[in-house]
Order: sequence, then C-alpha cells, then structure tokens
Amino acid sequence: MVRIADIPLPDFPLLLAPMEDVSDPPFRFVCKQNGADLMYSEFISSEGLIRDAIKSRAKLDFNEFERPFGIQIFGGDEEAMAMSARIVDTVQPDLVDINFGCPVKKVVSKGAGAAVLKDIDAMVRLTSAVVKSTSLPVTVKTRLGWDDNSKNIEEVAERLQDAGIKALTIHGRTRAQLYKGEADWTLIAAVKNNPRIQIPIFGNGDIDTPQKALEYKNRFGVDGIMIGRAAIGYPWIFREIKHFMQTGEMLPLPTIEERVEICRTHAHKSVEWKGEIVGILEMRRHYANYLKGLSHVKEFRTRLVTVKTLAEVDSILNEIREKFSDVVLERQVIPLSEDQFPACAV
Repeated sequence: MVRIADIPLPDFPLLLAPMEDVSDPPFRFVCKQNGADLMYSEFISSEGLIRDAIKSRAKLDFNEFERPFGIQIFGGDEEAMAMSARIVDTVQPDLVDINFGCPVKKVVSKGAGAAVLKDIDAMVRLTSAVVKSTSLPVTVKTRLGWDDNSKNIEEVAERLQDAGIKALTIHGRTRAQLYKGEADWTLIAAVKNNPRIQIPIFGNGDIDTPQKALEYKNRFGVDGIMIGRAAIGYPWIFREIKHFMQTGEMLPLPTIEERVEICRTHAHKSVEWKGEIVGILEMRRHYANYLKGLSHVKEFRTRLVTVKTLAEVDSILNEIREKFSDVVLERQVIPLSEDQFPACAV
C-alpha cells in the first residue's frame, strides 16, 4: 500500500492530473467511476482565492464520492499562498497540492507554476509557507527543470521533502519543452532511487496505454502514475491499466453504448453542477473525444456542439447509439494536441 501521510492508497495508485478547464467535478466523476484512485481540482490561483474570485472559489467544490481528493493551488507570493492554504483547509479536502509545473505563459509570467523552477530557494519558501499554514498533508507537482541546462529535479525533490511535503509528482519534461517531444522518465527514476527520498514519487507524462503503464512501472520503479490528457474522452484508461497489470490481458474496448452512456453521465453532471446554459456550453469540448474513432459521425458532432438543451443532447446521443450499435471500434491512440485542450497538466 502507498501512503501520503495518513492517506492510504492502493498499491501503485493511478492519479488523475489536475487540468485547467477539464478536471471539474463532472469529469472527475466519470474518471472516479472508472478507477482513478486520487484526483485533484483544477489548479487555483492563490491570488484569486484570497480576492474571493468567483471562478477560483467554485473550483473548491468537490463531492465525498471523489475522496481521497486534493485541491491544487499556485502562486508566486508566500503570503498569498499561505492565506489560500488556510482557505483550502476550511473545505477539508484530503490534501493540498502545489503546482510548480504549469508551463503556460500567463502563469509563468507571474512567477508561478514552472517559473519557480528557476529559483529553488523561492520554491522552498513558498512550500514552507503552505506547509505551516495548513493541517492537511502538502504535496507538489513539478517538472524536471526549466530547460535542458537546468534539470534540477533531484535537488528540488530533496529540498521539498525537507520542507515537509508528503509526496511529489514529476512530469518528465522541462518547462521549455511544454508538451512537445518525449517525456524523459530517467530523472524521475533517479529521484525515486535516491536513498534520501522517503516520500512517494509519482511519474507523469506520455502514459496513454496499459502496456506503457506497466512498462514504466517496472522500468522506472515509481510508486504510481498520473494520467492527464489520455483520460480526456476516455476515462476507461484507468480500469484498463488496472486490469492489464493484474492479468496481463487487455479489456475489450468500451462499446458504443458505454461511450454514449458515459458521455451522457458527463453531460448530466455538467448541467447539474453548472446549470444548463454553462453546462451544455462547456461539454462541447468533450464530444469529439468521446466519439473518436467513429466514421461518419461529423454530422452528429456538429449538432451536439450547437444544441442548447440537455434534452437535445440526450436525443442526439440516442441517435448515435442506434446508428452505430453494430460498429466494432479498433484500439487507437491519437495524442491530444495543446490546441485541442490547452490544459495545464504538469
């Protein structure tokens, strides 16, 4: 069993990455249904939280069903990070996570996210401020370094552990890489194998099949893996990885009916949480991924992104289920581009 402080997790847990504009309660619900072991909120600006910004406060919402659950904050000011940690404390998630990995320019330009990788002393001060301000376990997500000339993750891991964090997730790219190229897990393994490191180390980056998940588990020895973009439109990735690790066999692909019903659940939860207008609008980004691999589905997809009521969405999903009921899909991995989902998955 893996533990983050006193939080028990399964052997080799699967974590759902915090992704901006993706990892909201409706999306987390369908991922939890399909086997995600630990999930996080979308990342929340510490400045927005202490200013009582509506969008930031809304991101604190979660359901008991989601536990164990972490709320992720980011920022470059010690006082703001400390105050936001105290606010997070009041809603009692299971842990507080700090984002030191987001590469997006609007975050980095404020000295937050991956920008802090350029100043480890500042990273330690920010982390210490959070640790001292909350009764909850504190974890961190980050990258290998700022660029190829400053891959300082081994020093970062030791110093953050000394500052009191209880787990570390590492994305196998530098900030300069963004999401391009291949994630390098060798430095993640170096952190895990460091005899000074006593906290769980989770790896993140490029896990998009059960086979790769098992290979990376065996090859790099991490305590668990975090999955981000591969779960968008395909929450079954969690149950498939677990089954493959237990049996060495691949589960059958989800049927058309399963795809439609999970998409429907996601849409209904979205409306339930956000109201019909916003819920329907924000579901539009998900349909293409749920329907990936179906030929001649463009007409239905076009209608789904133009309708304005949940009843209309249900009706179109019923049509899709009937029209494609006999289709047998082939397994495929089509990486999501940053243009499709500008999600900050560190």
